Amino acid sequence: MNRTSLAGHPALLGFDRLEALLERAAKSADGYPPFNIERRSENVYRITLAVAGFAEGDLSVTVEDRQLVLRGRRRADGEAREFLHKGIGTRQFQRSFVLADGIEVSGAMLENGLLHVDLERAVPETVVTAIPIATGRNAPKKEGA
Repeated sequence: MNRTSLAGHPALLGFDRLEALLERAAKSADGYPPFNIERRSENVYRITLAVAGFAEGDLSVTVEDRQLVLRGRRRADGEAREFLHKGIGTRQFQRSFVLADGIEVSGAMLENGLLHVDLERAVPETVVTAIPIATGRNAPKKEGA
């Protein structure tokens, strides 16, 4: 059976990496830590992760190949503690989000156990370029022809 890829459709020129990005994003489908994505205005978004128990130094926010990668790893505090119940998840995590072209990370902030990552879409200017149509007489000569 042949598998037809979405990026192989003739109308989607230049989107060959799209399928790989979607597969990479699907691999990070773990539910920890929980997160929200909100639209704050037409071109501004915010991703919020619940990271209770993580300090600023335990977290990292990076952009790798158009992918926003959020990582958390608690450092050992050196103190031996005996928990009667441990319900606050502080295991290490990595959560990834694929960024569309034109989306840039504008900042990150840790506040009250929530990591906020702000994103902004740069609005490109509309540019219309006329392409001249050559005829057989005035067509440019190709090398080797």
